[in-house]
Amino acid sequence: MAEETGRNSFGFEGNGTPGSGYDTLADMDKHQLRSLLEEVRGGALDVDAALDRLKHMPFEDLGFAKVDHHRALRHGMPEVIFSLGKRPEQVVEIACRLLERAPNVLATRADERTAELFRSRIPDAEYFPLSGALRVWRNRTVHGKGTIGVVCAGTSDIFVAEEAQVTAEVMGNEVDVIHDVGVAGIHRLMNNRERLTRARVLIVCAGMEGALPSAVGGLVSCPVIAVPTSVGYGASFHGLAALLGMLNSCASNVTVVNIDNGFGAGYVASLINRL
Repeated sequence: MAEETGRNSFGFEGNGTPGSGYDTLADMDKHQLRSLLEEVRGGALDVDAALDRLKHMPFEDLGFAKVDHHRALRHGMPEVIFSLGKRPEQVVEIACRLLERAPNVLATRADERTAELFRSRIPDAEYFPLSGALRVWRNRTVHGKGTIGVVCAGTSDIFVAEEAQVTAEVMGNEVDVIHDVGVAGIHRLMNNRERLTRARVLIVCAGMEGALPSAVGGLVSCPVIAVPTSVGYGASFHGLAALLGMLNSCASNVTVVNIDNGFGAGYVASLINRL
């Protein structure tokens, strides 16, 4: 938000600080919405331009975090909490504020202490200790047009695949999970070929040399989102070898996210599945 009073960078009067004419965020929201609706009613603003302004409405300043309540309007998913580096109390406070305006919330990379406090405040929250994902999934409406397949090479890669699965599910997708079908036993992959071909988007997680996404990409016509994992021995360089292998995939339908970034893969797969 602009610091000076007057029309701010979102096109509304005031700055949401004491002395600006409205002292609370709720007052600011009401003032801005009333002003916006009056402009639409008066013909000074068309509906599409008004919707564009609504995409950039103010955030809620908690002091330690600025909660973006309109992320869902812009991206189709409420703001996701990255828990690593935050105190448990901060994660829970952000989640509670988000839940005041949205039915679903996702927090990633949460530890046991954060999960315990989270579930004490929000009893219907689910915790996935393998991936560290925390989610509140109250609205289970399916928005995706097809199934997202989540595939991982080995059991050691499940922690990344689980993060992708939880993300895709809470974003409103049907998810089909296939674990432990790495190229060291390629017959396991081929045994699931029919399931792979039914997916509209595939997320493929693998460590070591990262070969699985290329093998899957050669079998299907849909987009394949490759996720390198940090699983492997010394020369795997904590996932760098898998990352470089995936970036050099000869399968043209393979694209790559960062090492261990199951969340990013699940998010992008969800957006593709809505198109």
